Amino acid sequence: MFPTQRRTALAAVLAAFACSAIAQQQPAARGGKHHTLPATLETVQWGWLDPKEPPKLTINSGDTVSVETMMHSHNKVQQGITMEQLVELRKANPGGGPHSMTGPIYVNGAEPGDVMEIRILKIVPKSFGITFNLPGKDFPTIGALAPEMPEGLIKFWSIDPAKKSAEFKPGIQVELQPFPGTLAVGIDPNDPSPRKGGVKDDPMAPVSTLRPWKNGSNMDINELQAGSKIFIPVFIKGGLIWTGDSHCRQGNGEVALTALECSYKEIVLQPIVRKDMKLEWPRLETRTHWITTGFDEDLNKAMVNATREAVNFLAEQKTVPVSRAEAYLLASVVGDCRVSQVVDIRKGVHCMIPKNIFTRK
Repeated sequence: MFPTQRRTALAAVLAAFACSAIAQQQPAARGGKHHTLPATLETVQWGWLDPKEPPKLTINSGDTVSVETMMHSHNKVQQGITMEQLVELRKANPGGGPHSMTGPIYVNGAEPGDVMEIRILKIVPKSFGITFNLPGKDFPTIGALAPEMPEGLIKFWSIDPAKKSAEFKPGIQVELQPFPGTLAVGIDPNDPSPRKGGVKDDPMAPVSTLRPWKNGSNMDINELQAGSKIFIPVFIKGGLIWTGDSHCRQGNGEVALTALECSYKEIVLQPIVRKDMKLEWPRLETRTHWITTGFDEDLNKAMVNATREAVNFLAEQKTVPVSRAEAYLLASVVGDCRVSQVVDIRKGVHCMIPKNIFTRK
């Protein structure tokens, strides 16, 4: 290759890399507007997704929005909170989750049957974090080892986003990997979850934020970091996007109940209405993987759901056609199925399919 050709090729590679980086990091789509949604008692709901809640912001597909989030229980979980106070807050919203949810955001043009693609462009945490497990003597089913931890424990964290890590205790430093534990669109009217107040005959009654489902919600998938995308089926006109339960780090399983719980100065989202897609369960994409999901109160059934979605994805992709039977074998060879969480009543599994298996572009 002649020097001029090498320079041209290198320039093309650098340009492609720059375009890829811009696509992952820059908040504004061409022609799109940027919006801001602060977290206030008027814009944040505690523990319930109510499809009748008036939208707090209306945007167009392709616009971007900087969303602020709160700590749990309408920001009542703060530095110095006691275990007794945490227990009181857990009991203060019967049936509802502890999560503070900013939203909903109405996206013009979104209709039931569409898919909402949400790009996460940037996350900036606030300075306070907390990790705790509730007393097993009072909550024997909340946490993988709840009966073995009768008293519960609270750990407060000091977070400096500029340092990219936080100290658990002297000698233990934890890298920050922020992601929204809960990202949802409006409820699925057929969600079998219990409804607020025990309502049984209204499919539009509020649903607790505790259980993940086809509309996303409390998925706790730690791959959903800045630069990733999620695709969620739309059930209600306008999509109705919510986010909260902000995390700064979480291990798969979230075994003790909580992650490094924090809140965000901003999480920059870019929702895009996709009328060219049909999905039953949420699906994610990162720089390196496609990720399928499955949820159920029975962890084995959650695994089946996530696996079926992985097989369906591989059978439907067009890069290299494979039969569904071949997709099943391929998923068994390359699919990395992980337990997202086991502490939200409805368990979660996500299966990671590496993009680099495809050598044909």
